Amino acid sequence: MSNHNARGTFEVRLTPQPLADGGADASLGRLAIDKQFHGELLGGSKGEMLSAGTAVAGSAGYVAIERFSGVLAGRSGSFVLQHSGTMVRGAGALTISVVPDSGTGELEGLAGAMTIAVIDGAHTYEFAYTLPDR
Repeated sequence: MSNHNARGTFEVRLTPQPLADGGADASLGRLAIDKQFHGELLGGSKGEMLSAGTAVAGSAGYVAIERFSGVLAGRSGSFVLQHSGTMVRGAGALTISVVPDSGTGELEGLAGAMTIAVIDGAHTYEFAYTLPDR
C-alpha cells in the first residue's frame, strides 16, 4: 500500500432536480452533479446533491454522492466519493472521502480524501489516497 497525492482541475455542472416530496419546502434542494476532472485524476463523475439553506445568511448544509469513472495514476476504474459540507455564517467545512470498498477495476482497494478549492471561479482538487501496490 502506497500513499499518493493527485492534483488538478475540474469543471462542474449542477442541474436542479425535483425533490421526492414535490418541493414543498423551498429551503431544500436537490441537484444532479456532472463533473469533468483533469490532471492526475482524468475522467468524469455523476452524482446527486441534497442541500438545505436557512434563514441566516451564509448558513447551509449539503450531502452528496458521486461516482468517478476514469484513470488515476495510470490505473483505470471507478470509485465513489461521499461529501458532507456545512456553512456557519459564511465559514465552511467540507469532508469528501472515498466510500470504503467502492473502487473497481485497477482502483480496487482505493482509500482517501479530497479537498477542493474555488479561486476566481476555477475549481481545483487535491486528492490524498492510498492504493494497493500492483
